[in-house]
Amino acid sequence: MTIPFPAPTVPASGRTEVFLRYLEYFRETVLSKVSALPDDELRRSRLPSGWTPLELLKHLRHVELRWIEWGFQGREVADPWGDRREDRWYVAPEETLDGLVDALRAQGAHTTTVVTENQLDTVGAPGPRWDGAQPASLERVLFHLLQEYARHLGHLDVVTELAGGPTGE
Repeated sequence: MTIPFPAPTVPASGRTEVFLRYLEYFRETVLSKVSALPDDELRRSRLPSGWTPLELLKHLRHVELRWIEWGFQGREVADPWGDRREDRWYVAPEETLDGLVDALRAQGAHTTTVVTENQLDTVGAPGPRWDGAQPASLERVLFHLLQEYARHLGHLDVVTELAGGPTGE
């Protein structure tokens, strides 16, 4: 892990920078932990719910896609729920760790661009992501993304420890 934890005592130019630091930290920590696992653990589930580390990677990429592009930007997205099949996370046999890592990093770069080009109080575009509700502000979307990453990183901590991978923050 090369990105330091974004400690509250490290100065930041504002809330936008704080959100981006935490998102990058969580994203890169997830990538680091999954990438450190042996190949045979990437598609193996160690939990009753059945998800695998590769499925978690793909899910997080789609979480950012759904909340930033499909939601906040109001873009048409061909398959916003492409991380699912029959209401479960899904990774096709031909999908690889490298491909999923690249996809998550590219989605993260897009998120960073959108965040730096907008104010936190900017309200998202209307669209199907909001399921009839009023669109949320960028700040609310980012707060949701942070909790999603933090929650899933905690799940991944347990899985990587069970698999003999890296432990700790």
